[in-house]
Amino acid sequence: MKIVLIACSSKKLGEKAKAGNIYSSNLFRLNLKYAKSLNADRIFVISAKHGLLELEKEIEPYNETLNRMKIEERKAWSEKVLEKLKNVSDLEKDEIIFLAGKKYREFLIPEIKNFKVPLEGLGIGKQLKFLKEKNEQ
Repeated sequence: MKIVLIACSSKKLGEKAKAGNIYSSNLFRLNLKYAKSLNADRIFVISAKHGLLELEKEIEPYNETLNRMKIEERKAWSEKVLEKLKNVSDLEKDEIIFLAGKKYREFLIPEIKNFKVPLEGLGIGKQLKFLKEKNEQ
């Protein structure tokens, strides 16, 4: 099974919406389009507040990011995400594709055997360029 994990974004709609729609940043929208082009079996948002989110799950807007969390908080968040991920995937066999920054994946990756990080090492500008090019193919 192929699973894509997309990081949430700070830019959100101002009202309750499905996780696949509430994040309104250009980077999130391009990541979602790219994820869909990969023919993934499942796509989830990894949210600083909610952990692992189905795209159809309705949530309220919030203002939380892993970028402002202490390392202990990020480790605890990662443990919760991993527990949910274990319920929907096989961390030994499934391919997990991260469309997420380092702080969102740093404590998840050591627990996943088969993973890819297509945007690793790219700044935001280069990520946007990569995604635009991939989405045009």
